[in-house]
Amino acid sequence: MLLHFIYHAYRVYLFLFRPIRTGVRVLLIKDNQVLLVRQTYMPGWYLPGGGLKRGETLEAAARREVQEEAGAELGEVRLLGAYSNFREWKTDHNIVFVSRDFTMSGLHDNEIAEVRFFPLDALPEDLWPGHRQRLDEVRAGVEAPQYGEW
Repeated sequence: MLLHFIYHAYRVYLFLFRPIRTGVRVLLIKDNQVLLVRQTYMPGWYLPGGGLKRGETLEAAARREVQEEAGAELGEVRLLGAYSNFREWKTDHNIVFVSRDFTMSGLHDNEIAEVRFFPLDALPEDLWPGHRQRLDEVRAGVEAPQYGEW
Protein backbone atom coordinates (compact mmCIF):
# COMPACT_ATOMS: atom_id res chain seq x y z
CA MET A 1 0.00 0.00 0.00
CA LEU A 2 2.82 2.40 0.85
CA LEU A 3 4.54 1.76 -2.49
CA HIS A 4 1.24 2.41 -4.26
CA PHE A 5 0.94 5.79 -2.46
CA ILE A 6 4.55 6.66 -3.31
CA TYR A 7 3.89 5.86 -6.97
CA HIS A 8 0.91 8.26 -7.07
CA ALA A 9 2.91 10.97 -5.25
CA TYR A 10 5.59 10.49 -7.91
CA ARG A 11 3.00 11.14 -10.64
CA VAL A 12 2.14 14.47 -8.93
CA TYR A 13 5.85 15.29 -8.91
CA LEU A 14 6.00 14.56 -12.66
CA PHE A 15 3.12 16.92 -13.31
CA LEU A 16 4.66 19.75 -11.27
CA PHE A 17 8.33 19.51 -12.29
CA ARG A 18 8.31 17.75 -15.71
CA PRO A 19 11.69 16.04 -15.28
CA ILE A 20 14.01 14.62 -17.92
CA ARG A 21 15.03 11.06 -17.10
CA THR A 22 17.25 8.41 -18.63
CA GLY A 23 16.69 4.75 -17.91
CA VAL A 24 17.63 1.31 -19.14
CA ARG A 25 15.66 -1.85 -19.90
CA VAL A 26 17.00 -5.29 -20.75
CA LEU A 27 15.45 -8.06 -22.82
CA LEU A 28 16.69 -11.24 -21.16
CA ILE A 29 16.05 -13.96 -23.74
CA LYS A 30 16.93 -17.64 -23.45
CA ASP A 31 15.44 -20.75 -25.09
CA ASN A 32 12.87 -18.60 -26.95
CA GLN A 33 11.60 -17.17 -23.66
CA VAL A 34 11.87 -13.70 -22.14
CA LEU A 35 12.20 -12.85 -18.47
CA LEU A 36 9.63 -10.32 -17.22
CA VAL A 37 9.00 -8.76 -13.82
CA ARG A 38 5.81 -7.71 -12.06
CA GLN A 39 6.22 -4.77 -9.69
CA THR A 40 4.51 -4.41 -6.31
CA TYR A 41 3.28 -0.87 -6.97
CA MET A 42 2.01 -1.05 -10.59
CA PRO A 43 -0.11 -3.63 -12.39
CA GLY A 44 1.23 -5.56 -15.36
CA TRP A 45 4.49 -7.09 -16.56
CA TYR A 46 7.66 -5.23 -17.53
CA LEU A 47 11.17 -5.73 -18.83
CA PRO A 48 13.59 -5.38 -15.92
CA GLY A 49 15.27 -2.01 -15.73
CA GLY A 50 15.27 1.41 -14.13
CA GLY A 51 17.00 4.75 -13.87
CA LEU A 52 20.66 5.62 -14.07
CA LYS A 53 22.56 6.72 -11.00
CA ARG A 54 24.89 9.70 -11.13
CA GLY A 55 28.22 8.72 -12.70
CA GLU A 56 26.93 5.35 -13.91
CA THR A 57 27.34 4.15 -17.51
CA LEU A 58 24.37 2.82 -19.44
CA GLU A 59 25.73 -0.73 -19.43
CA ALA A 60 26.56 -0.58 -15.70
CA ALA A 61 23.01 0.58 -14.98
CA ALA A 62 21.59 -2.28 -17.06
CA ARG A 63 23.72 -4.82 -15.19
CA ARG A 64 22.79 -3.37 -11.79
CA GLU A 65 19.06 -3.15 -12.54
CA VAL A 66 18.69 -6.74 -13.77
CA GLN A 67 20.62 -7.94 -10.73
CA GLU A 68 18.37 -5.99 -8.37
CA GLU A 69 15.03 -6.65 -10.09
CA ALA A 70 15.46 -10.13 -11.53
CA GLY A 71 18.45 -11.68 -9.80
CA ALA A 72 20.28 -12.03 -13.12
CA GLU A 73 24.01 -11.74 -13.79
CA LEU A 74 24.65 -10.56 -17.34
CA GLY A 75 27.38 -11.82 -19.61
CA GLU A 76 27.38 -10.24 -23.06
CA VAL A 77 24.90 -7.41 -23.70
CA ARG A 78 24.04 -5.66 -26.97
CA LEU A 79 22.34 -2.34 -27.61
CA LEU A 80 18.88 -2.70 -29.14
CA GLY A 81 18.05 1.01 -29.28
CA ALA A 82 17.17 4.32 -27.68
CA TYR A 83 13.50 5.21 -27.24
CA SER A 84 11.69 8.32 -25.97
CA ASN A 85 8.43 8.74 -24.07
CA PHE A 86 6.78 12.13 -23.57
CA ARG A 87 3.57 10.94 -21.84
CA GLU A 88 2.56 11.79 -18.28
CA TRP A 89 4.26 15.21 -18.26
CA LYS A 90 7.78 13.88 -18.47
CA THR A 91 10.61 13.30 -20.89
CA ASP A 92 11.89 9.75 -20.58
CA HIS A 93 14.69 8.27 -22.65
CA ASN A 94 15.07 4.50 -22.36
CA ILE A 95 18.15 2.70 -23.60
CA VAL A 96 17.25 -0.91 -24.33
CA PHE A 97 19.72 -3.78 -24.31
CA VAL A 98 19.40 -7.46 -25.24
CA SER A 99 21.18 -10.26 -23.45
CA ARG A 100 21.03 -13.95 -24.27
CA ASP A 101 23.99 -14.64 -21.97
CA PHE A 102 22.97 -14.53 -18.30
CA THR A 103 22.63 -16.62 -15.18
CA MET A 104 19.91 -16.47 -12.54
CA SER A 105 20.47 -16.30 -8.77
CA GLY A 106 16.77 -16.25 -7.90
CA LEU A 107 17.18 -13.26 -5.57
CA HIS A 108 15.48 -9.92 -6.26
CA ASP A 109 14.55 -6.77 -4.34
CA ASN A 110 11.25 -6.26 -2.51
CA GLU A 111 9.74 -3.90 -5.11
CA ILE A 112 9.38 -6.90 -7.42
CA ALA A 113 6.36 -9.13 -6.74
CA GLU A 114 7.23 -11.80 -9.32
CA VAL A 115 9.90 -12.79 -11.83
CA ARG A 116 8.87 -15.19 -14.59
CA PHE A 117 9.91 -16.45 -18.02
CA PHE A 118 7.31 -16.28 -20.83
CA PRO A 119 7.51 -17.85 -24.29
CA LEU A 120 8.10 -15.14 -26.90
CA ASP A 121 4.96 -16.28 -28.71
CA ALA A 122 2.78 -16.28 -25.56
CA LEU A 123 3.41 -12.95 -23.84
CA PRO A 124 1.07 -11.85 -21.03
CA GLU A 125 -1.88 -9.64 -21.99
CA ASP A 126 -0.91 -6.99 -19.43
CA LEU A 127 2.64 -6.52 -20.71
CA TRP A 128 3.54 -2.81 -20.92
CA PRO A 129 2.88 -1.73 -24.56
CA GLY A 130 6.35 -0.31 -25.28
CA HIS A 131 7.95 -3.46 -23.91
CA ARG A 132 5.69 -5.61 -26.08
CA GLN A 133 6.74 -3.57 -29.11
CA ARG A 134 10.44 -4.12 -28.40
CA LEU A 135 9.84 -7.86 -28.03
CA ASP A 136 7.85 -7.95 -31.27
CA GLU A 137 10.79 -6.26 -33.02
CA VAL A 138 13.25 -8.83 -31.67
CA ARG A 139 10.93 -11.66 -32.71
CA ALA A 140 10.85 -10.13 -36.20
CA GLY A 141 14.66 -10.14 -36.33
CA VAL A 142 15.26 -6.41 -35.74
CA GLU A 143 18.26 -6.44 -33.44
CA ALA A 144 20.37 -3.62 -34.88
CA PRO A 145 20.39 -0.37 -32.86
CA GLN A 146 17.17 1.60 -33.36
CA TYR A 147 15.77 4.96 -32.25
CA GLY A 148 12.10 5.75 -31.79
CA GLU A 149 9.19 6.33 -29.43
CA TRP A 150 8.69 4.18 -26.39
